Amino acid sequence: MTTRRTFLKSAATCAPVAMLAANHADPQAAAPVARLAPNSIAVADLPKHYDVEPGIHNLENGYWGVMPRSVAQVFAEQTAYVNRNNSIWARNVLPGGACLAAGGREAREAIARQVGAHPDEIALTRSGSEALQALITNYKPLKAGDAVIYCDLDYDAMIASMDWLGDHRGAQVVRFAMLEPATTANILQAYDDVLKRTPNARLLLVTQVSNRTGLVTPVREIVAMARSRGVDTIVDAAHGVACLDFQVPELGADFVGWSVHKWTSAPLGTGAMYIRKNRLQDIDIAYDNHELPTTEIAARVPAGTVNFAAVLSIPAAVNFHFAVGGAAKEQHLRTLRNRWVHAVRDVPEVEITVPDDPARSCAITSFRLQGMHTEADAQRVQQHLFDRYRIHTVARKGVAKGPVIRVTPGLYSTTADSDALAAALKAERRMLL
Repeated sequence: MTTRRTFLKSAATCAPVAMLAANHADPQAAAPVARLAPNSIAVADLPKHYDVEPGIHNLENGYWGVMPRSVAQVFAEQTAYVNRNNSIWARNVLPGGACLAAGGREAREAIARQVGAHPDEIALTRSGSEALQALITNYKPLKAGDAVIYCDLDYDAMIASMDWLGDHRGAQVVRFAMLEPATTANILQAYDDVLKRTPNARLLLVTQVSNRTGLVTPVREIVAMARSRGVDTIVDAAHGVACLDFQVPELGADFVGWSVHKWTSAPLGTGAMYIRKNRLQDIDIAYDNHELPTTEIAARVPAGTVNFAAVLSIPAAVNFHFAVGGAAKEQHLRTLRNRWVHAVRDVPEVEITVPDDPARSCAITSFRLQGMHTEADAQRVQQHLFDRYRIHTVARKGVAKGPVIRVTPGLYSTTADSDALAAALKAERRMLL
């Protein structure tokens, strides 16, 4: 009998869940989805693969990624299947080898293939936040009096987790602000400075792509810098995986978390955690739960029922990712970003918060209008863009220099969306003056 907990464990020996289609005892089971060939979907054809609300320029795709039609179909079929079979499937009594644990293993293997890791180094979570919260709060080497460091551009939930280490484990919490405009040189200088003035540092949080401004940090160099001082790094790659074309081990970090429901475009409620094999014992098991062996990475994930159908749909989402191609996806998103940014870069009332250096920017880019000083100002701009131009963006707070408007095209977005934003910003550039 497989429990809900072992759904997220890769050591199961059940046959793949795709065998459901071959099980004549269940004629209603969804047929296996045909695997799309790698690099078989041209970026020009991407809008044809999505069903989105018409009449709105949705440039707020940083919350989560819209599922392409093929993944949404799989999710609907798996939802119906799980709902129909319930514990008959979950307790592994169906003939033909179909079982709950097999689906969990397939999802982990798909994620591992996508990010270039071993399946034993991957655990499935309900979100990137859950993965990173578990890594941060269960980091075992931390002792009272050790310092932990984060930046103003890090994500709120991760900042709260680092603050928790101060409140509950006696850590000294050190926060620093990123300079604007940011360059590779001053990003590295900022991290070098904070590490130098914090000799008791033990743990550093680094965000690969800021959810606030879109700044892309030189993670590998920062990780190496920290390691040379005996400081471990936890990397928030929520907006990096499947947006930037890279493999997780290339970051050099031992601990990484991200959201699978963002740029991989899997169903909501899916995330992943990476722990390098030789560092597994430095992350404690979740809530002292010994249902799984401590040698399993899945023991680091809080117990509880997950959306089984969402997890079962992860392989289809990874399949779609490869069908577009990581490099093609990244270039497509850069093209959409650069089109609106370059159109307004010389407008004096529009301040772009990240540089055009392709190493430091990608899909997400934020801006400020002159006179935008408060969160209320930013929310006013957000609302005005939607009400007058049907352009959906989002106000972001927490940046030391002041609030911003975040712009995030999706894979289905077109140059018309970028052009609409550029035209609106030129027309409304003095709206707060």
